[in-house]
Amino acid sequence: MSQVSVTINGRNYDLTCDDGEEDHLSQLAAFVDGRVGELVTTTGQIGDLRLLVLASLMVADELGDANLATTESEAMRKAAADRYQLAEATLAAALDDLSQRIEHIAARLEGT
Repeated sequence: MSQVSVTINGRNYDLTCDDGEEDHLSQLAAFVDGRVGELVTTTGQIGDLRLLVLASLMVADELGDANLATTESEAMRKAAADRYQLAEATLAAALDDLSQRIEHIAARLEGT
């Protein structure tokens, strides 16, 4: 286990993480610090706890939007794949019908 010291809203926090995760944890903390900084700019220093709760809610809202977008994107991809399969089946049926017509015409011409 590793120790990482991060700063959020001017306060230092010593956190523990798995070995090799130090940079990732530092990046996450910098992201949260940025969100808290945005809130401080708009609301002022309303207390660390409130700022962190608000920042957490902002991030959760963004995560929810991202999950919704991912779900919608997957649904659109599936619908496109379904349309492609339908078009492929329709084309295959049309080609099969055309092939049978050509064979029928060829058989009639051979019989003439």
